[in-house]
Amino acid sequence: MSVSGRSMPVGQPTNGQFSDDGPVSSGRQAGRSPSLPGTPLPAGVLCLAWMALVVIGIVGRLYQPAYGVTPLAGIGLCAGALFFHPLVAASVPLVALAASNVALPGGGSYGSWAMAAIVYGAFAWPVLMGGLVRRHRIWGAVGGALASSLVFFLATNLGHWWLTNDYPHTAAGLLDCFTLALPFYRWMPVGDLVWSLALSSGLAIFPALAQKMQRSPA
Repeated sequence: MSVSGRSMPVGQPTNGQFSDDGPVSSGRQAGRSPSLPGTPLPAGVLCLAWMALVVIGIVGRLYQPAYGVTPLAGIGLCAGALFFHPLVAASVPLVALAASNVALPGGGSYGSWAMAAIVYGAFAWPVLMGGLVRRHRIWGAVGGALASSLVFFLATNLGHWWLTNDYPHTAAGLLDCFTLALPFYRWMPVGDLVWSLALSSGLAIFPALAQKMQRSPA
């Protein structure tokens, strides 16, 4: 069984502020993707980023090209990189999931509150790896995306095996549950990887907007 559904300025901050000379290239000189700064973006830019990520999550989930291919892992990773408060970051994939469930057949029913908690928790989990994207944007997105799809697969199918009577509560039953769910998992890592790379690459728009706002006359 498989459950359906499924940045700040580039470079380092200067004295706690964004550099007026543009993105710092120290990340490139070190032979890796530029890291994201350790200071929050302005509140207005963060609000815009929150809304943009939620909309992408909703639309992408409703119009997924294949079963399990959604941007939810990607927006979770990006939210974890952009928002320093974990609850604010987690609200991005959770709101997108809840809102898109309203438009899906069955209204996002997962059979029980316990199963729903597992699904929502699995989609919020990528937020915890947002720090990887903040420090190493490309490789953080790759590792975070692959880990997210694996955690979702393991958590939801383990929960289904434990909470329902579809399979015997034995090691053999658990193996059958995971085996029969593999076809649904086939495209999930690919979708998570593509969406995560695309979204993390686009995070530069928010620091660019923040720099423009800071340079604008009051």
